Amino acid sequence: MIPWEIHGTEFGNCNCDYACPCQFNSLPNHGFCEAAVGYEVERGHYGEVKLDGLRMAAMYQWPGAVHEGNGTMQLIVDEAASAAQRAALIAIMNGEDTEDAATMWWIFTAMCSNKLEPLVRKIDFEVDVAARRGRVVVADTFEITGEPLRNPVTGKEHQVRIDLPHGFEFTIAEVGSASTRSTSAIKINLDSTYGQFCELHLSNTGIIRDAA
Repeated sequence: MIPWEIHGTEFGNCNCDYACPCQFNSLPNHGFCEAAVGYEVERGHYGEVKLDGLRMAAMYQWPGAVHEGNGTMQLIVDEAASAAQRAALIAIMNGEDTEDAATMWWIFTAMCSNKLEPLVRKIDFEVDVAARRGRVVVADTFEITGEPLRNPVTGKEHQVRIDLPHGFEFTIAEVGSASTRSTSAIKINLDSTYGQFCELHLSNTGIIRDAA
């Protein structure tokens, strides 16, 4: 197993209501699941291959809940990455060189029977986790935008966090409102649904808790 580690930022949008039932071991609000997500690696490596500063993204669709399987996935890697870096990012997002069920990527891959060919694209990534604001644009593929939740009476920003001490993706995620438009093989069109902003610190064995 090739050792790897990633410390960075994630911003994603799924079709469920704010808070996302998956985080509470419940079924999706609308009976199915679809999501688009972007990542930026602050620092990381896959064996001897450095991944600092690179970006990646993914799109997923399942006809039911994620754990029921039969999903479709599309991985996207940064056009700025070298061939070795692209291969490393794809391997990590495919759940390779990872202990069983240790990361969300391992689980998502296991639950997708239809794996589309990975894409190489320009990825713009502007995300502020603490402010719950972000924008991810994958050229000719998809765009996600996110903003804070707002009190429906006062219009003031409303902060909500999800704390998962034993999760496989994050320890704490800020919840926001997000929207997605895609033009790829996986069609996603979302308006003001669950937005997730979080820090990632993952390795072959899952979340690195002391620094997450």
